[in-house]
Amino acid sequence: MKIEAVLGDLTREHVDAIVNAANSSLLGGGGVDGAIHRAAGPGLLEECRQLRRTQLPGGLPVGSAVPTGGYRLPARWVVHTVGPNAHRGETDPALLAACFTGSLQVAADLGARTVAFPAVSAGAYGWAAPDVARVAVDAVLGFGARQDARCGQQVCGLSVTDVGETTVELVRFVLFDEAVLQAFEAALS
Repeated sequence: MKIEAVLGDLTREHVDAIVNAANSSLLGGGGVDGAIHRAAGPGLLEECRQLRRTQLPGGLPVGSAVPTGGYRLPARWVVHTVGPNAHRGETDPALLAACFTGSLQVAADLGARTVAFPAVSAGAYGWAAPDVARVAVDAVLGFGARQDARCGQQVCGLSVTDVGETTVELVRFVLFDEAVLQAFEAALS
């Protein structure tokens, strides 16, 4: 799996799936979440409302991930994940790591080979960029190693449900400012 970090706009990424740092309501918000909803158009909001009416009446739990279509985005799919909010005392790195591994699992199940992530929980949710970068890179590397451990359709000690049937070939961290980019570059080195 190739992993890279770039400065850019997640909503303009030409990848199979982008990951949305969503809030549990899935109904849009500020930051990355609001930008994705604006760029995707009203179809995304309607699909998210449908998810809330049917599968997620209480909202999407922290650390979980769920897919929708990409609508007007260049990406075919959006994988929504709710990061832990440090301001609310949600400071467990395992919960943050679950956002990245769960999103990759969902993306692989969809058939996505290329996935772009924001710095989930950095910014408004109060996690320091170096901490997010370290957890994110470790989680993605671990997921990639588990994918590499598969032996075709026969999985060597792993369930296909742990890593998806499709191999994610590229993970791109698309970051909103130079300081966050530097934190991810340091974690990747």
